[in-house]
Amino acid sequence: MAEQVRLEAGDLAPDFTLTDQHGQPFTLSSTRGSKTIIYFYGEAGTPACTKQACDFRDSWSTFEQAGYRVVGISRDEPEANASFAADEQLPQVILSDPMRDVHELYGTFGEKQLYGRTVQGVIRGTFVLDEDGRIEMPLYNIKATGHVAMLLKRLRLVG
Repeated sequence: MAEQVRLEAGDLAPDFTLTDQHGQPFTLSSTRGSKTIIYFYGEAGTPACTKQACDFRDSWSTFEQAGYRVVGISRDEPEANASFAADEQLPQVILSDPMRDVHELYGTFGEKQLYGRTVQGVIRGTFVLDEDGRIEMPLYNIKATGHVAMLLKRLRLVG
């Protein structure tokens, strides 16, 4: 099995193009000039992933006022992400990576512990990028619940 990728602070974020929840192509390098938060989640509509996505939604104005764009990525097909985004009224870009190509680039798919067993699956991760597309903060194996609150504090967007 190949060594798992682990991106570091200072690395240039790997560029990609994926389909968004509106069926449109989204290319990461199009966000250059803006700070960007990319988060990888397991599956649209599951309780933890819904909580995480809704936490980003509920903090949307705080991120936006600070100049951040927020992008979620899952292995779901575009149709599933479209339903998820509509059902939860998500303002963030939601991207589909069913072939896991971008997950592999970011090291967010591989071996992980689940209920005491080692399994293959999505490794929940978040990457904060600067305006030049460099990773400022790589976060692996994060928890869905409380993650956005922790991120807001670490980015000094709340007291």
